[in-house]
Amino acid sequence: MAVLAATTGGALGAPAAAEGETPPGQVEFPTHCLPPQEAGLPPADGPTTARITVDNPAPQAGDTVTVTYQVLRTPAVAPLGPGGGDGELPADVLTPTGRIVLAGAQSGEVTVVGAKRNDPVPAGAALPAVTMTGTFTVTAPGETTLAPGGYTLHSSHPMDLTTTCTADPVSPTPVSARLTATALPTANLRSVFLGAAQGRPGGRVKVTAAGFPPGAAVTVAGRAGAAETADRVRATADELGTALVELPVTDRATTAVIAYEGAAWSAGRGSGPAAYTVIDVTPPPSSGTQKVTATVEPGALGMTQTGEAITLGAVSYGDGGAAPGRIGTVTVTDARGGPAGWSLTGKVTDFTGPGGIRIPGASLSWTPRCVAAAGSRSTCTPGSAGVVGPDGALLASAPDGPLVGGTFTVDATVTLQVPPYTPPGAYTATLTLTLS
Repeated sequence: MAVLAATTGGALGAPAAAEGETPPGQVEFPTHCLPPQEAGLPPADGPTTARITVDNPAPQAGDTVTVTYQVLRTPAVAPLGPGGGDGELPADVLTPTGRIVLAGAQSGEVTVVGAKRNDPVPAGAALPAVTMTGTFTVTAPGETTLAPGGYTLHSSHPMDLTTTCTADPVSPTPVSARLTATALPTANLRSVFLGAAQGRPGGRVKVTAAGFPPGAAVTVAGRAGAAETADRVRATADELGTALVELPVTDRATTAVIAYEGAAWSAGRGSGPAAYTVIDVTPPPSSGTQKVTATVEPGALGMTQTGEAITLGAVSYGDGGAAPGRIGTVTVTDARGGPAGWSLTGKVTDFTGPGGIRIPGASLSWTPRCVAAAGSRSTCTPGSAGVVGPDGALLASAPDGPLVGGTFTVDATVTLQVPPYTPPGAYTATLTLTLS
């Protein structure tokens, strides 16, 4: 288990429409625009033409999506100068800010901001089109709709003047964009632990099957290579997802024990095998010979890790972005001497900062690396680069084989995506690694 801490200090558009066609996602909604009081202008009512696009319409839960909000036409007009002057609004003094309303699988609002980028506008003329961008983290699988919300147009000449445009509360704003998110893949944490690694034919071995859904029907069975043997017993997982059984081992071919849900073992619903040796105690023939037996005792599967804290790089308050770091190096030692491989998984909690503000754990991703020491019988495969999250992900694994074992060095670079304007301070989460 490790503690992670982070410190905080242009989007892609959809394809253009053919001439005369309405671009995909372009909508209109009624708005009420209040000019700055200093301008001495009446409110302006009328339709706003807008368009929202996303850079990734098919993300995974935990991905960061960039959204672009374009106001193509607004009823708001350029404010007059102090005392009703007729000076024009100069170029590049208009800062737009808006909000996008999320609904469906995920609800909430996304704040978007635009750069000061406008042509000169005569006093009293309609304000120009503006483009605003922002990001948000996808937190739920399924379809999420995006609708344009209110926006403000702030000019800094000849003084600070802000025009505020709100959507008509009676008429719901039309949906301008959609995205469909898929759920994060979940790690298989099912495992078996044996009370003994060897025994005589007909002996009973205590087996703990863990990591199953509460109430699941669990089969504990013997295995010889990829095939099951005749040794088998069934049980029901308790409220903690654990089944405790005694497995009679009568088949001399049994070399491992597995546990699984359903009619047969599968990689998604079954545990990895735990090595077990049946000791042949057949007496030698009656003659002048003696049977000599030497036993190599199996060892254990374990891991050690350097350090208990991971400090991520700092990001700036306004920009947000990637906070990089590296987990403490993990050394996995497999001295069991059987056919069972192993897997090392990790999961992370949400990052909690000042005032209870959270950054989702799904915002943390990693790129694993794994190296087998010289002389190891097994190969070591790193997990895929991607999101860690609260549901977990594979850090590294070694496959089953006729005889496996060895020493393996595992590490990973990690990156936390921090949203822009996340309040400054330290944000802390807990990363838990599980070896099975």
